[in-house]
This record gives sequence, structure tokens and C-alpha cells, in this order.
Amino acid sequence: MFTGIIETIGELVKIENEGTNTHFSISSKLAPELKIDQSLAHNGVCLTVVQINGAVHIVTAIEETLNKTNLSDLQLGDSVNLERCMQMNGRLDGHIVQGHVDTTGICTKVENRNGSWNYHFQHSTELSEYVTVTKGSICINGVSLTVVNSGEGDFSVSIIPYTYEHTQFKHLQEGMKVNLEFDILGKYVAKLMNR
Repeated sequence: MFTGIIETIGELVKIENEGTNTHFSISSKLAPELKIDQSLAHNGVCLTVVQINGAVHIVTAIEETLNKTNLSDLQLGDSVNLERCMQMNGRLDGHIVQGHVDTTGICTKVENRNGSWNYHFQHSTELSEYVTVTKGSICINGVSLTVVNSGEGDFSVSIIPYTYEHTQFKHLQEGMKVNLEFDILGKYVAKLMNR
């Protein structure tokens, strides 16, 4: 379980394919504090730490994960949003995030608002019911954000300078694929209403 509050940005330093699996080696200041078998969100995807070598940790993504997320698009040198799982005795600063990506979306527009940024995204229209609540929560590449506007298959969010500087959003451009996790409470309500 995560909160969508990014702790640090890691750098992808090695990609190794083994059968249908991919091993990612990521350098970050968090690595020395990690433990083997620990859950860690990578761009919002919960992966298990399988090895630690100094300032580098290694995780493995299986075929299912690679097919459902943007991890297969990563290249050497790319930045990765990192968040350790939340502690039960801590504050929930973002919202409840499982680290289970629902789908991917495409960034369709980036607007510099002279002090903030608006990002617009498209996704499958069949999932629109999960993003219909304006001012509701959504997780984009592991970042907990508030929906500004939503429509059939699209929505937008606004980013403050701190989030822009301390996450991958400063590198996000039109046409790039992002991981989307919809609000768990919204998903449960939508499922109950559809019964």
C-alpha cells in the first residue's frame, strides 16, 4: 500500500531481459535503506526488491506487468519515480494507492501556467467512470494528484512547482505513455453501482 507521495527519483542504469521477464537496476539514494523482498513503487508499479548493490537496487517485472504498464518503454538513463510502502503509524498525505496499475494513458497536452502546469491525458473510454469525479484522486506514474477536469476518455491535472521539480513530470511531454491507477474507493463504488 502506498500514498502517491514520491520519495525520490531513481535512474535506470541497467536493463536485462531473461525469458519474458525484465530485470531493472535503479540507482537512487534510497537503495542503501532498502531490504530484499521489500515492496517499492516504480512509476506507480509495485515491484519487489530482489537485490541490492550499494546505491543500486534490482527489481524484476514479469510479462503481465510489462504488458499493462509503461515499464517496457523505459530506456537506460530514464528517471523513475520511487516510493516505499506506507507505514501504518504515519500520515496519509496523498491517497490510498495499491501500486496496481489499471491502464496506461497518453499525455496529450502540457500547459505552462506561469507558476503551475496543466497536463492533459487520454485513456480508454470504457474506464471513464473511474475518473468522472472532478477533484477526485488519481495516481499518474505513482504520483497522487487531483483531477481538475474529466470527460469521456480524458482528464487533466494541475502540478505545483514542488511536484514538477521532485518527480518525473518535468520530463513528461506530449505523446508519452503514463501509468494510471484510479482511486480504489471510486472503483468499488462504480462496481457496486453497476450491480
